[in-house]
Amino acid sequence: QGQLVESGGGLVQAGGSLRLSCAASARTSSTYTMGWFRQAPGKEREFVAAMSWNGSTRYADSVKGRFTISRDKAKNTVYLQMNSLKFDDTAVYYCAADKTPYFRSTYSHTSVWDSWGQGTQVTVSS
Repeated sequence: QGQLVESGGGLVQAGGSLRLSCAASARTSSTYTMGWFRQAPGKEREFVAAMSWNGSTRYADSVKGRFTISRDKAKNTVYLQMNSLKFDDTAVYYCAADKTPYFRSTYSHTSVWDSWGQGTQVTVSS
């Protein structure tokens, strides 16, 4: 399985913005579906956003209109632009890769993703 390395997390005030990056190793093909999940303290890991190989996207209702997922296939990197951040967005954010190029029906389930990054902390102060 390919290696995924997240970066870009940090501390930001509510209403601010951050951009997360996920650099994938060469073993992670550009045909993979890439996604972002997050896990807040005491909560289960939850789906945030994903992009299939052809650019189709999916978002959790809680982030629609505020977060944007994108990918640079030449750099094998996926981004998550987070705007209008809220206190409830505080969590460790994880990048994930699925070998399937199209969205599975269960794409929001952590179990269907093949590889994960180590996570990056995002803290939003109120």
